[in-house]
Amino acid sequence: MSNQAKQPRKNLNREKRAVSESPISAEEKQIVKLNYLRMAPRKVRLVASLINGMSVNEAEAQLLFVTKRAAKPILKLLRSAVAAAKAKGKLNMEMLKIESIRVDGGPMLKRFMARAQGSMAEIQKKMSHITLILAEDTKAKNSRYKILVHKKTKHLTHEEGTKKKPKIQPEKVSKRPKNPGFFKKVFQRNAGPTGGGAGNKGGE
Repeated sequence: MSNQAKQPRKNLNREKRAVSESPISAEEKQIVKLNYLRMAPRKVRLVASLINGMSVNEAEAQLLFVTKRAAKPILKLLRSAVAAAKAKGKLNMEMLKIESIRVDGGPMLKRFMARAQGSMAEIQKKMSHITLILAEDTKAKNSRYKILVHKKTKHLTHEEGTKKKPKIQPEKVSKRPKNPGFFKKVFQRNAGPTGGGAGNKGGE
């Protein structure tokens, strides 16, 4: 009898725990994915583990100064997640944090390289799938960083772009005087007092 009386108490304790530890609904989260990233998961996890659990501003500041190649696609994914959460309008942008970031292995391309004695070595070109989840942090503090976004330059309107620019005429080059030909030089030369062999002969 004593054993039967204790069993309902254990069930009540389990129900209380289930109520207190109720997970956050999917509507209060922002989930984004990046599939088929041409990078090995081992290299991407180095950067992903660095920002896991950070607030959005701190994670963005960290990714801006990380020199690893995986930081650029993760930063792009983080900004797209923030933009999607802002478009929904259900999350407080100042309290957003990275709840989890998971990097899974994707398909692998196999290539081969020629080696000695007619053999070949396999080259594995791996891919990664990244899943990023943003959620609100009720215990969030004021951010230490402030990300400044540069304003885009003004584009020309259709009327300004269609205006004809004044044509620049090339400068006229003065023509050089033509040099006299070889035969003109021969027949136009003046005979000196001692020159003119034919005339001297006739005078003698």
